[in-house]
Amino acid sequence: RKQRKRISLSDFVKKNKKIETNKMKQFVLVHGGGHGAWCWYKIKPVLEASGYRVTVVDLMASGVNMSKVEEIQSLEDYSKPLLEVIESFGSEDKAILVGHSLGGISVALAADMFPSKISAAVFVTSFMPDITNPPSYVFQKFLRSLSEEQVLDFEVKTSGTKDHPLMTAYLGPKYLKNLYRLSPIEDYELAKTLVRVGPSVTSDLAGTKSLTEEGYGSVTRVYIICGEDKGLSVDFQRWMIENFPVKEVMEIKGADHMPMFSKPQELCDCLVNIADRYA
Repeated sequence: RKQRKRISLSDFVKKNKKIETNKMKQFVLVHGGGHGAWCWYKIKPVLEASGYRVTVVDLMASGVNMSKVEEIQSLEDYSKPLLEVIESFGSEDKAILVGHSLGGISVALAADMFPSKISAAVFVTSFMPDITNPPSYVFQKFLRSLSEEQVLDFEVKTSGTKDHPLMTAYLGPKYLKNLYRLSPIEDYELAKTLVRVGPSVTSDLAGTKSLTEEGYGSVTRVYIICGEDKGLSVDFQRWMIENFPVKEVMEIKGADHMPMFSKPQELCDCLVNIADRYA
């Protein structure tokens, strides 16, 4: 009969004290394009088990958000559910914002609007704007860099009206497969059933005004590189870091574009490390 490992009273107190301390810290997790809050289902319970408060949001016309993509006329519209969460914080509340992929642009906007409520902005293989160019600059540069072979069934269409043109994007199953290449097949199949058409964050949506140095530029930023990402290449990730240097760079080796599925424990370890040092 296997004996249970005994834990000393001092270790028990330390562990519970750490969990109580962590309860004062909170994460807000922001999904990438076409996805929703559902993509954090492996990350949220692990962070919560360590005592952190965790909020996952569906951006407008994403996940179970009932808005239609045609209703989105600006980056602020698209990011509204995230902005409302942060706006609801008490005067002393702060959060670690975590943006994945296209969600990084919404995180940057939130950091620009509410810098005093953000303890750190974390970009997970994510589009990271600077404070010189419009918020859409990095994403549009990425779109121009795609070869015909890389595009696969990544569909970009123009809709909306003459006054409010809107470019939308849809991640087809072949393109998704490339993003989920090292993730469990079950998660890839889940994504195929849940991914929606979403807005493409171009200058039509985000405008031409850059984010500010006193807002977004004043917030601590950390970038997490995914070492086997074939959707947003490591070279492009490193170019964004060089373009707008961050406080710290971490790397998850063996992670594809979806580290919450391909390397969930390693991603959680990175986030806990960030919370310990910056929150």
